[in-house]
Amino acid sequence: MEENPASNTRFPLQIVQKLTAEGASVLAVDVNSAENDKTVASCSSSPGKVHAFTGDITLESSWRSILATALEKYSNRLDVVVNCAGVVHLAGPSHEMAEDEFERVFRVNVKPLYLSTKVIVPWWKENKLPGLFINLSSISEPRPRPNLVWYASSKGAVTVATKGLAAEYAVDQIRYNCIRPAVGETAMLPRVLGGQDSPEGRKKVLGTIPLGRVCQPADVANMVCFLASDEANYITGAAFDVDGGRGVS
Repeated sequence: MEENPASNTRFPLQIVQKLTAEGASVLAVDVNSAENDKTVASCSSSPGKVHAFTGDITLESSWRSILATALEKYSNRLDVVVNCAGVVHLAGPSHEMAEDEFERVFRVNVKPLYLSTKVIVPWWKENKLPGLFINLSSISEPRPRPNLVWYASSKGAVTVATKGLAAEYAVDQIRYNCIRPAVGETAMLPRVLGGQDSPEGRKKVLGTIPLGRVCQPADVANMVCFLASDEANYITGAAFDVDGGRGVS
């Protein structure tokens, strides 16, 4: 569920691969049908099941179709929703950002949390079932920096929504947690660096990460898998930093 250019190192791809490798049944949602088909094909040898669904997660109609499809494919069962769609604007002066780009960042990074809650929570409540949302935030939320302020603001909304919704729906045994990665080895990296991936740009970024490397999609996928497991069933309203120490540097 990502609108950035296709990349073999996308967070959603690695998340789907990890979950299916652990035996989970996954409905992979992407606006890009060709890339989604590749994701499904990459999991062909996994013990879990995976189906592709092409849809725009910024539309309520897509979420209603997502729910219906998941229930149809997986015997009327839905346990976990992973909101991992994300876009970042080109790093640059905050006052120069175009309004349509600002709206795109919030539409993709924040709106799916609202829509997934609006569509999925009533189904869980009606059927008296527990549920879990795992949302992708960013370490830029607690550690905002110049030139990426509006992106950090959108991720701040993700964390605040996660915590507030966790408090609101805990009585229904519906949990919300989020993950805050450092800058990742994805197609978003050049935009974070101002438009071009360069050794100089990476050196500057790595200087802020104590472990000395950018976040790999597998790092995020591993945390998603943990949060989706029974071992994490007492955790809600939490924000997990998967950032190589960026948050304390």
